[in-house]
This record gives sequence, structure tokens and C-alpha cells, in this order.
Amino acid sequence: MPFEPVILFFLLGAAAGLLRSDLKIPGVLYESLSIFLLLAIGLKGGVELSRHPVAELLGQAAAVVAVAALIPLAAFPVLRRLGGLARADAASIAAHYGSVSVVTFAVAGAWLAGRNESAEGHLVVFLVLLEFPALVIGVLLARGGNAATPWRRVLHEVFAGKSILLLVGGLLIGWAAGADGIRPLDRMFFDLFKGMLAFFLLEMGLVAASRLGELRRAGAFLLAFAVAMPVAAGALGALTGTLLGLSVGGAALLATLYASASYIAAPAAMRIAVPEANPALSIGTALGITFPFNLLLGIPLYHSLARHLQGVPA
Repeated sequence: MPFEPVILFFLLGAAAGLLRSDLKIPGVLYESLSIFLLLAIGLKGGVELSRHPVAELLGQAAAVVAVAALIPLAAFPVLRRLGGLARADAASIAAHYGSVSVVTFAVAGAWLAGRNESAEGHLVVFLVLLEFPALVIGVLLARGGNAATPWRRVLHEVFAGKSILLLVGGLLIGWAAGADGIRPLDRMFFDLFKGMLAFFLLEMGLVAASRLGELRRAGAFLLAFAVAMPVAAGALGALTGTLLGLSVGGAALLATLYASASYIAAPAAMRIAVPEANPALSIGTALGITFPFNLLLGIPLYHSLARHLQGVPA
């Protein structure tokens, strides 16, 4: 099966980085692309949300968040006991893997759309909700109740950060405007989305290639963890989505969310709350290994798992 074209842009960026090319995406363009993608994802989710009574989603949302909390709680003892990592490093990495990646979610959505596979639009709500709980759990695991935590600064960093602010803002705008109200903006935010995502992934390929050097300090255990953890979390997400009655595409998207690892919100929160943790370990594994794995192999795998659990033939 051929790769989704936007993934090939990621590979191009990674190849350029490994070849030490002079290719660079201007910082202002990178920031503009990230703002665009976050707003577009939020708007699309808000439009879909406007078609459903919000009360009907509360039970699903609570179940999704509760099950997702198991991911950092399971990752922490594995990192501590099998990996021999310090408490702060194990908690920080667990928080990264319990939180989610917006870009991985966007690529999974594009992958499904390219195969004419539909998915519930309100999964964007789950994307927003899953950013935060794992970060709190990670901080609690790192502190173990033995030290004060600057919760005000941590909460401000998460909720006032651009990821949550733009996702929630776009979600509310799309929900308030509805499909008819947002239609004049369709060409800007929806028709151009895939092209903008391709540009963004070109930069992410460059960034991922630059992180590979940090993985030399990670060791074989963390390299294995960076692949095994998303597979296990993805299987949990596919099962959860199926039990909640989501479509195959919806269960695959939820599996992708569970399998993804944060490299934007989590590093910022951990830098404030757990400054003694080594960011090279968490960002190196999340961005250098798990992100490419999910793009190249994980998303098709999670889709196959969801299809198998729901008894849908290939």
C-alpha cells in the first residue's frame, strides 16, 4: 500500500536532515503553519460537534479520559523497574506518552480520508481533553507527594499554551457557527489543510532527524519502549473505541491518539514542574522514534486492529 503523500514530505525532511542539507523552514512560517493546523482541526471538530447534543458525548468523553489515564500509570513502573530510569525521567517520559500529538492525529485523519474512511468528527473533543490529564499524573508520579509543585505555572503553561488555546478556540467557533456559518471559510481552512500539513511535516522531518543524536544516550531499552508503548496503547485505544460504539475510522483515530506522544505541551509542562528530568530522553524518544513510527507503520496498524475488533473484512 503506498504511503499517504503527506508522509512522504516527512520522509523528505528527514532525509534532508540526515544528509545535512541546507534546507530550512523559516521559523515564522513554521509558527504560522502550526497556528493554521490547530485552528483548522478545532474548527472541523466544532462543526461536527454542532451536529450532536453535547450531553450525548459526556459519557464517551469520561470513558476515553479514564482509560487514557492507564497509559502513564502503566508506563511509569515499566520505565522505573525495567529501564532503571530515575523517578523524574520515568515520570516525564510517562507524561509525554500519556499525552497526545496533534500532528499525528491530523496525519491519521488525512490517511483515513485518503481511503474514503469516515470517522466521528467529535474525536477532536477527545484530542483536547487528552492533552491535560497525563501531565498531571506525570507530575504527581515525579513528586510522589514529597515536594511542592508550581501548579499555577504548570496549569497556565498548559491551558494558555497555543495548542489548547487554538484547539479549544477553533472548536468553540466551529460549534457556534455550524456548518452553514463556517462555509465561507471552507476553502481557507479545509481545502488547504492537506497542503499546509505537508509543509509542516517537511519541517517535522528535519526536526526529527536532528533529534536522532540524542537517542544515543537513550540506550536499547528506550528505543524498544518508544515502539512497544505506542503499539500497546494503540491496541487499548482500538478496543476502547470499539466498546464505545465508534466506527472503524473513529476507533482507529482514538487508537492513534492513545498511541501518540506529546512533544509540544508535555515538554513545556515538564520543564516547569519537573526541571530535574532530562528532556533529551523524553523528546528524543517521542519525536525521534515514536512520531516517525506512528506515521509510517502505526496508523495502518491501528486501523487494522480496529477493523479486526469490529469484524470488518480487509
